Amino acid sequence: MEVLYTAEATATGGRKNGHARSSDGAIDVQINPPKEVGGSGEGTNPEQLFAAGYAACFDNALASVARIEKVDPGRTAVTALVSLAKHPESGFMIDVELRVSVPNLPREEAEALVAKAHRRCPYSRATDGNIDVRLTVL
Repeated sequence: MEVLYTAEATATGGRKNGHARSSDGAIDVQINPPKEVGGSGEGTNPEQLFAAGYAACFDNALASVARIEKVDPGRTAVTALVSLAKHPESGFMIDVELRVSVPNLPREEAEALVAKAHRRCPYSRATDGNIDVRLTVL
């Protein structure tokens, strides 16, 4: 594997009263649980960070596949819903839904493009077999 880039971030304090910072300072955030699970809701949480990264990565994969296929999908948008859920055995697990808007293509073509992007996206590849990712074409 030829590594092209490595992101580096350090977290301290975990999910409650934590802090995360990337080595270049582009990310410098307070980490706290959302109010829905008893936290203060101040700052961000790992699910929001994962959602933002996955949405951006998937939208880029979608654009890449569109270029390869020589189609104009219009201004696409990807909304990642990343949920923290109880694991049936113990602890917690992540649940993901990607809601994808492909405004310039008929539904069937949009769904095919989204499926190809899902096979291409590094986040999708990383979660394959670990997280059930649902794809919803809007």
